[in-house]
Amino acid sequence: MDTMTLWNLNGWQFAALALAALLVGFSKTAVSGANTISLAVFAAVLPARASTGVLLPVLIAGDVLAVLTYRRHAHWPTLWRLFPAVAAGVVAGTVFLMWADDAVVRTSIGAILLLMAGVTVWRRRVAEAERGPDEVVTRAGRVKARSYGVLGGFTTMVANAGGPVMSMYLLSAGFRKLGFLGTSAFFFLIVNVSKVPFSVGLGLIDGRSLLLDAALVLFVVPGAFLGKWAVNRINQRLFEQLVIAATVVGGVQLLLT
Repeated sequence: MDTMTLWNLNGWQFAALALAALLVGFSKTAVSGANTISLAVFAAVLPARASTGVLLPVLIAGDVLAVLTYRRHAHWPTLWRLFPAVAAGVVAGTVFLMWADDAVVRTSIGAILLLMAGVTVWRRRVAEAERGPDEVVTRAGRVKARSYGVLGGFTTMVANAGGPVMSMYLLSAGFRKLGFLGTSAFFFLIVNVSKVPFSVGLGLIDGRSLLLDAALVLFVVPGAFLGKWAVNRINQRLFEQLVIAATVVGGVQLLLT
């Protein structure tokens, strides 16, 4: 794998990765989807494909902290509906990575993120009433869960960019702040851990990438605590606006880089 190791990064490059790792922790416990900015930073400092392998263990560390923080708020019926579709998306993403170059990956994911943000904003503006997460048991809810699940699995496999897709799904399903964070915490812990064998098989994770991860994970912890502090001071409307804004920023960054 053509990646950089801890000892040949200059100070500014390591500082950028450390800040991105801190943002991962913050996004996992406060504004899900904000870690698309981290994705862009990792891709700018490291070779683009290799950066996904370096970022994955950092994300898993953030997921563990998020589960410990919000484990009581997960909505398991939603998770069980999503997992089969996500598995299909992960397989499709793995196949896609076998032939797609960095430019195709970035453009595809950026376009999907912007589309999802636009659809979510439109749905919320035309909705006559807020619906809760139990809508997943209806036929329309199942179709939507499967559609977002496949997209989420695909985007998380090819670019670790499933967060914004699933954020758009959970917002469109009417999840409140804590239910949103608890459900997404368990979702991404399970999905990201399941991606490890695929990433190893593709050569995206190896001993060198794990050495860099060991240093970067130290910065995830303060980011998670900062997010936990901040989320209690953000009202529901601002929370939703921040999630959508982070998704748009991440999508635009992927299209421009």
